Amino acid sequence: MTEEQWSVEDLLKYGREMNEQPEKIFEIAGKLLKVRDREGVERPLLPNAVQEEFERNRGQRNIVLKARQMGITTWVAARFFLKTITTRGVMTVQVAHTQGAAEGIFRMVQRFWECLPEKLREGPLKRSRANSGQMRFAALDSEFRVLSAGDEGAGRGLTMQNLHCSEVSRWPRAAGETLAGLRAALAPGGELVMESTPNGAYGCFYEEWGRAGSNGVVRHFFPWWLEKDYVSSAVTEFTEEEQALMLAHELTPEQIGFRRGLEANYHGLRSQEFAEDSETCFKATGDCCFEAPAVEARLAQLDEPTEMRHNGALQVWLPAIPGRKYLVAADPAGGGMDGDFAVVQVIDMESGMQCAELQQRLAPLDLAKAAAKLAREYNGAMIAVERNNHGHAVLAFLSTVEHYAYVYGQGGDAGWLTSAGSKPGMVSRMGALLVESPLMFSSRRLLAECRTYISLPGGGTGAANGAHDDCVMAMAIAQAVRAEMIVKMKKR
Repeated sequence: MTEEQWSVEDLLKYGREMNEQPEKIFEIAGKLLKVRDREGVERPLLPNAVQEEFERNRGQRNIVLKARQMGITTWVAARFFLKTITTRGVMTVQVAHTQGAAEGIFRMVQRFWECLPEKLREGPLKRSRANSGQMRFAALDSEFRVLSAGDEGAGRGLTMQNLHCSEVSRWPRAAGETLAGLRAALAPGGELVMESTPNGAYGCFYEEWGRAGSNGVVRHFFPWWLEKDYVSSAVTEFTEEEQALMLAHELTPEQIGFRRGLEANYHGLRSQEFAEDSETCFKATGDCCFEAPAVEARLAQLDEPTEMRHNGALQVWLPAIPGRKYLVAADPAGGGMDGDFAVVQVIDMESGMQCAELQQRLAPLDLAKAAAKLAREYNGAMIAVERNNHGHAVLAFLSTVEHYAYVYGQGGDAGWLTSAGSKPGMVSRMGALLVESPLMFSSRRLLAECRTYISLPGGGTGAANGAHDDCVMAMAIAQAVRAEMIVKMKKR
């Protein structure tokens, strides 16, 4: 075929060939598309080992966990671009984690178009719309868009046939809601690719990876050594860990040399940025406020609750023992059915052991009733309520509706105040207890939140994007009040 012969029908023929012979895409990509390699040289798109493996194993719904710079974003952009220009009525959307990343992807797609034969660009693939992040091909009634996950209502109002979600673990704000909205816009027969490097054992991407396989989403994992350029000076003496890795994955001394360079540059984040297995890569994070190994070790030891009520919202490990003193701590959080979770923690006053935990979306009145009920069950326990925000209403309902008088107070005011002054001490105490006395904690929900409780920009602490910290804060209040009460009793 010469350039003079290009027509819409020729493009549609390519589309049919790729549908009937999936491996045909390698030939077509090499013929039509060009990319810049790491040296900045423009060359035909010939798939590397990772791109080829993904293409051969992909399904209709895919999730990709990978090391850095493996070429997945490039390949997905290329194959979706080919699908867009060889099929009628196609809407393709790629969603990046930042505006800058979205612009970078679009520049790559723009290069795909610019390097096409002129007769294609001026003929069937002449663009009727071409602006930042969007190009439309009128002859095919097809369109390609690149968005940022931070865009308000990203993808809403569209019907997509191809959806690529890039670096999902680093999406801002309510990443799960953004992804759900995009998925809802994907046509039933459409193709989905979610991909990312790991970014802690929490958030939307971590949860999607955990669910994959059982929900029809195909998992793809690509460790760093699949990239042929990841080599360095050969190592001659190896550690036991390195020897095991070489044996298991047939690595070379040059690859081990590259790995040592990663350790020197990335330290504890090496296994996150350059993944070696699909579990430890999620656990490596430099942002967690608590000792991650201690949290992980306790999570691995947990037994199931002895009792669960309210469809699992209330979990009990140690029932009340006559004569013992207990403390009930309540974090009202946002309150209401659309807010964050309200949490009640019950601990043994003497040992600090976690006895029960309630996590549920409750309005202030319902939280007051639930806290009072648990306090009465646990021998008339003291109730400590965080009085920030909705806490004032909870305290009022405890007094006026529940007529519960045994309530903790500070400086003449009922409740516990979490402030910039008190919060660091609360978090530090929780961190120390997780290391020194991990058996005090029995809740999987609580420990999962500990794993996602991180240092925030500006010096504060809180839940990572997409995670919660209500169980952590309720327990931190409980342990802080307990420590204060012990000091007071010793002074008597």
